[in-house]
Amino acid sequence: MVKVGVHVSIAGSIDQAVDRAKAKGCDVFQMFSRNPRGWSFRSLNPDEITAFAQKISATGLLPVDHMPYLPNLATPKEEIYKKSVSTLTTELGRCGNLEIPYLVTHLGHHLGDGIAGGRKRVIAAIDTALSASDNEVMLLLENTAGERNSVGSTFEHIRPIMEGLSDTSRIGICFDTCHAFAAGYELRTVEGINDTVHQLEEVIGVKQVKCVHLNDSKGALGSGLDRHEHIGMGSIGDDGFFCLLHNPVFRNLPLICETPVDSRQDDEGNIMKVRKLAQ
Repeated sequence: MVKVGVHVSIAGSIDQAVDRAKAKGCDVFQMFSRNPRGWSFRSLNPDEITAFAQKISATGLLPVDHMPYLPNLATPKEEIYKKSVSTLTTELGRCGNLEIPYLVTHLGHHLGDGIAGGRKRVIAAIDTALSASDNEVMLLLENTAGERNSVGSTFEHIRPIMEGLSDTSRIGICFDTCHAFAAGYELRTVEGINDTVHQLEEVIGVKQVKCVHLNDSKGALGSGLDRHEHIGMGSIGDDGFFCLLHNPVFRNLPLICETPVDSRQDDEGNIMKVRKLAQ
């Protein structure tokens, strides 16, 4: 059986994310530990931390945290960069307090001053944040869709970042299927997936991948469009996800759907679709 889930809300209190994930039928779930659209945040109180831990223990669910939207680890804008590094450091600490094993982060955009400079800033940001957080939380670098000025849209973009870090023992990869497809990696056929896995192994190593963002794509192959679609309803399609879910590299990893919720399908529908295709 695959381990699959969705992104859930923490509205009300952070432990309610576990309740929502359980109600949706998740094995794994992703959340924001704070407001994802602002810089300010409220500190966690001991009661919240205890309630979250108790519910995780009772349900056996695997929690994954995601960085907020505003931070940009590759930006040349000094004020935004400082806030981004501070947010990453704080979020690693929050994950440690909540005993969440993984924190997913985007690598950001260099805003036109060159990918080399963007990479250098990402490396410095990660080194600073990891050294300041005394826990075992693993930071997962997420591949991007190939949009303009992005850092991390190819395996060859990610490798120099990993090589430049002082310590990679707490670094892994979150592989996003929509982003990979939009960046030009073929995921619709067995041959295409095998080639993608081969490239991943050669450049980074498949063992570095710790979880998958399982999303279909509204955009075409190589479009650079970061637009998620319901499983099977986009350009990757049912056949592509059938092949992905029967590939041992992806099948055996935690799978998190970041798919839309609309009149066509909801979270539970996407979870059921994944399980059906994986049978």
